[in-house]
Amino acid sequence: MALPAPQGRRSSAFIRLLRHGFTQPSAAGLLLDAPELAPVRDDSVLLEALGATADPDLALLGLVRLVEAQDPDDQQELLSTVVAAKPLRDRLLGVLGASEALGDHLARHPHDWRSLVTYESADLHPGTPEFEEALAEGIWGERGADRPRADALRAAYRRCLLGIAARDVCGTTDVAETAAELADLATATVRAALEISREEQPGDAAVCRLSVIGMGKCGGRELNYVSDVDVIFVAEPKEGVEEAAALRSATRIAARMMRVCSDITAEGTIWPVDANLRPEGRNGPLVRTLSSHLAYYQRWAKTWEFQALLKARPMAGDPELGRAYVEALSPMVWQAAERDNFVADVRQMRRRVVENIPADRVDRELKLGPGGLRDVEFAVQLLQLVHGRSDATLRSATTLEALGALAAGGYVGRQDAAALDAAYRFLRTLEHRIQLYRMRRTHLMPENDADLRRLARSLGMRTEAVDTLRREWKWHAREVRRIHEKLFYRPLLDAVAHLDPGETRLSAKAAGHRLEALGYADPVAALRHLEALASGVTRKAAIQRTLLPVLLSWFADSADPDAGLLNFRKVSDALGKTPWYLRLLRDEGAAAENLARVLSAGRLAPDLLLRAPEAVALLGAPDGLRPRGRAALEQEVLAAVGRAEGAEAAVAAARGVRRRELFRTAAADLIGAYGTEGSPAEKDHGSAIDVVGSAVSDLTAATLAGALRAAVREQWGDTLPTRFTVIGVGRFGGHELSYGSDADVLFVHEPREGADEQEAAKAARAVADEMRRLLQLPSADPPLPIDADLRPEGRSGPLVRTLASYAAYYRRWSLVWEAQALLRAEPVAGDAGLGQRFLDLIDPLRYPVEGLGEDAIREIRRLKARMESERLPRGADPTTHTKLGRGGLSDVEWTVQLLQMRHGWCVPGLRTTRTREALAAAHAAGLVGTEEAQTLDEAWVLAARVRNAVMLVRGRPGDTFPVDGRELAAVGRYLGYEEGHVGEMLDDYRRITRRARGVVEELFYEG
Repeated sequence: MALPAPQGRRSSAFIRLLRHGFTQPSAAGLLLDAPELAPVRDDSVLLEALGATADPDLALLGLVRLVEAQDPDDQQELLSTVVAAKPLRDRLLGVLGASEALGDHLARHPHDWRSLVTYESADLHPGTPEFEEALAEGIWGERGADRPRADALRAAYRRCLLGIAARDVCGTTDVAETAAELADLATATVRAALEISREEQPGDAAVCRLSVIGMGKCGGRELNYVSDVDVIFVAEPKEGVEEAAALRSATRIAARMMRVCSDITAEGTIWPVDANLRPEGRNGPLVRTLSSHLAYYQRWAKTWEFQALLKARPMAGDPELGRAYVEALSPMVWQAAERDNFVADVRQMRRRVVENIPADRVDRELKLGPGGLRDVEFAVQLLQLVHGRSDATLRSATTLEALGALAAGGYVGRQDAAALDAAYRFLRTLEHRIQLYRMRRTHLMPENDADLRRLARSLGMRTEAVDTLRREWKWHAREVRRIHEKLFYRPLLDAVAHLDPGETRLSAKAAGHRLEALGYADPVAALRHLEALASGVTRKAAIQRTLLPVLLSWFADSADPDAGLLNFRKVSDALGKTPWYLRLLRDEGAAAENLARVLSAGRLAPDLLLRAPEAVALLGAPDGLRPRGRAALEQEVLAAVGRAEGAEAAVAAARGVRRRELFRTAAADLIGAYGTEGSPAEKDHGSAIDVVGSAVSDLTAATLAGALRAAVREQWGDTLPTRFTVIGVGRFGGHELSYGSDADVLFVHEPREGADEQEAAKAARAVADEMRRLLQLPSADPPLPIDADLRPEGRSGPLVRTLASYAAYYRRWSLVWEAQALLRAEPVAGDAGLGQRFLDLIDPLRYPVEGLGEDAIREIRRLKARMESERLPRGADPTTHTKLGRGGLSDVEWTVQLLQMRHGWCVPGLRTTRTREALAAAHAAGLVGTEEAQTLDEAWVLAARVRNAVMLVRGRPGDTFPVDGRELAAVGRYLGYEEGHVGEMLDDYRRITRRARGVVEELFYEG
């Protein structure tokens, strides 16, 4: 088949090469014309065989290089064997077409092709005694006599790797068998390296017994082509030798053994030996005695370390010591699920599945990405830890064997297990073939089409190979992710639903173990809820069986999974027969997750929802979680009041709107709190707290407007004999209400023209009293307490005053603290004109011309110091009290308010009722430094968020962190701290507020 020929023949040959899969026919033609291939140039068998490889161009180039590297007498033997012996031809060309690295090895060691001739028939497979003998012969035999043993070991390793790769690419072994052979090759290599180390250091070898424990994929006999080999070393002194001396000798042997494998020599390297899974990791001693290992695992080990020990097996060195190590530690592995911190550790491990993946790689990650190998491995290992304590059949170190045992025992659904098995095999095969090409450690799918084409062809894909590969990969990844999300929960439903008689399923005890491991504190109750939700053949039960696996997963990620499941049952009992409810959860992707987050994050939002479950619809609406403005709320409330019969019914309607909108705000807040990024101590949550404060304040104002309309209409119809307005003060006037805040107000009236003043005053008082009564009537809706204690003369003064009376009081009697309280005064309901005249009245008082005098400043400071010493509740921790504690809300607000009263007359930006706006204006005016302003703002936002979190979690207001551990954890989750980090949360709070207190002392007391 000489290609350089007349044009017609050249064109025909070119097309023929294309049809056989060559992508560079011209280059291939030149290679085929090489003199070395003359004996086989016209043999069509060779061309057919090349065309069957993953990369015909690469296979042909490798063959030419191999032939060129032979002695002249050996070239004919190689070529005739390639043509005549199909098994050898398929193995050799298959390797050359799949691995550039192994082609390089054959070019350097041209006689190694002969190992492929005998590999099948001589039973020289890894794991057999014959295999280790052959490896040893390659290291110490005649061929390696004239070079360093480390070089001989590398060459022998690659020679053995040729056989494994040949069996793999030809389909003689499946991916599980290939991984096992690679692990067995690694075992033999470590044993040889250990023997080299001992021979080099005979004095050390004489005083200690050393065993190498295989871990990770090597321990589980599921190794990749290129992977670190994870090990742990255990040693004991020989009789009469001091332990310390024996450990020093063992450490030298172990360190040398690691270098024999991982150092780069003229023959390259094999793979790193990684001992970082040992106790204390890289900070711990490389070698320990067995008793030292036991002491560590009994006292200090974390759950992930027992998870790692699932794959421990004696690998090299003293076999008796290796067996003793595994037998001593195995019981601890199967007791790990009973540890106090197991649930927290499990959740942390689950989060690690997809953590730390660079954003530009996540879509290409076969191992760590969503739907990748780690998803399968983690799920299998976790289920082994949970159920393996009582079922010894699950204690396999190999992922696929363990998955099969889990399916056989009913711990994983058979269909799910089969899908995971298929996906895992496909993904591991991809990983193997990607690594095999250049023998590099990588888990990333290639990006260029040439690499993808070679990869696809190595899997037998020929038609539209690249597109077919991409489709199949994405399909398997989606399947893994889908099954991973329900893997822990679907068998729980099968255990309680009993829909398929005869199917193997979890026992009640096993189901309880699994629920406990996933964070459910009362598994018996949880199983009852699951049975109520999932049993039966109704459409409702069928849809809930579809939804529950992923809902249970979301519940398990919360601080209180039991509450989430119980609340979901209550909502479903109330709405399960409503057609739109289950359709919403099934069809609106975000609605189900939003509901799970809301139901498991605390008491307030579920309580609000359960009083009117139809509010679930907000979770799926496009703008369902967006707060509504005051104008829209007031319009709806007044319309509801106008339709109602009687004042009580009217205010009940207004309170119903308030309940729904409180749920909307709380749900949006909770859902926004999940998934926030960055360090909790560094996050800027100011905008979120502003949104909540404005939303709750607007809602309170609209509710008061409805209560005012209802109270007036009940007795006076459309017109009250006096103008009446409600002034919001405190946090209400500052648009800073929290979920548990009262409504601080002042009531102002002004008799209408011609009205009797006494009758007007009487009517105004009646309206104010009626509003307070109506808003606190016993009801399914939360009450709205009205607090008017900031009025002139406090509780001793009249509840309602005329505008003139306020003017007279402020002119003659007002104290500095009353002027300070008016800084956050703003009309919120009633007569707008009267409200504006009230503001005109108080502006000179709260923003005095030329600022405050020294006497007034001293009085404010004295009042603040007195408040700090007298008002903090007995027993409260001043470092964590959000309102009155060090660096808390009061500290920041009084500091800002003093600046407003001193400089508001000349700095317009300070004339605002909002604390953060005033602080920003003070900074812009140069009254507060940048760092000081940031410190005060950070402390104020954090304290406000803690107050909101406490109300969301406990369902009642509080100014300090909860004592109950589960509630404290829920507050932490809201603030962005993962489980197990509440100590860090408290430390951050104390640190941030301590810094704020330093600024307060400088600006408030000394400025």
